[in-house]
Amino acid sequence: MLVLTAFAVTAKSALLEHVPLRWQPTSQLRLGTMQMVPTTIQFETFTDIRDNKETIGENRENDTPKPVTTTDDVGVFVSTHMRELFDKAGLKTVDSGGTVTIKGEVKQFFARETSTYQSNTVIHLTVSGGDGKTLWTGIVQGDATRFGRSYKIENYYEVLSDAIVNTVSSMLGSAEFQKALSGR
Repeated sequence: MLVLTAFAVTAKSALLEHVPLRWQPTSQLRLGTMQMVPTTIQFETFTDIRDNKETIGENRENDTPKPVTTTDDVGVFVSTHMRELFDKAGLKTVDSGGTVTIKGEVKQFFARETSTYQSNTVIHLTVSGGDGKTLWTGIVQGDATRFGRSYKIENYYEVLSDAIVNTVSSMLGSAEFQKALSGR
């Protein structure tokens, strides 16, 4: 009986620390009235400017919060998957020499678990033309909520990925952002 009790305590105290980031969206990209842009789009690697770069979530179901942390580069993760979503939307992205360049600073990338998983991604973006002139700058964000089993990494992956999908959906639905992507 003592061994079983020790096992139960060990299993209960396992924390989701230093987990690798994994792309696992459950939401679909919504394009709405997006106009196709005939330009090429270059993504720079985003910078993670969050205060605590390792923290990506926490479980707040009990009095003592349980952390979710990573040692992966959140800026790289967000910019890589945003670029993939642009490609999926039919936009042409390139490694260098784009007609427009998108740079970003990740201000928030976090999932809070209470009775549901809720995530929020906030990025300060700048779209520049080939001449370096700023065409658009502003804050873009996306939220996601989902149900799931308590303190499961898969649910954190899904809700954080969905927040990125929803961020790109709102960006591509913006007439101002579309105008900047066209190089004007």
